[in-house]
Amino acid sequence: MRIIGTLPHPYVKITVFAMNMRYSVKFEMGQMEQTFKIRESEEINSIEDISRLVDDELIDECMETFTIMHKSMERTFQRFAEPK
Repeated sequence: MRIIGTLPHPYVKITVFAMNMRYSVKFEMGQMEQTFKIRESEEINSIEDISRLVDDELIDECMETFTIMHKSMERTFQRFAEPK
């Protein structure tokens, strides 16, 4: 797997990888990450195509998912810290 580029965003690190006719788009925020795997096709075959695919709506949905993930981990650590 090789990095073919990054997409700019002020809060989320977005890295695009290529391997075996497939792209992986990884979103990272703190210690959390989400990855989308996309098959290469006639419509999607470059970093420019991936950049158009990763629109504001997808990024907003990823941000919402990061919020849910963060809350889940907070609750998990609270349960872990409870006396037994």
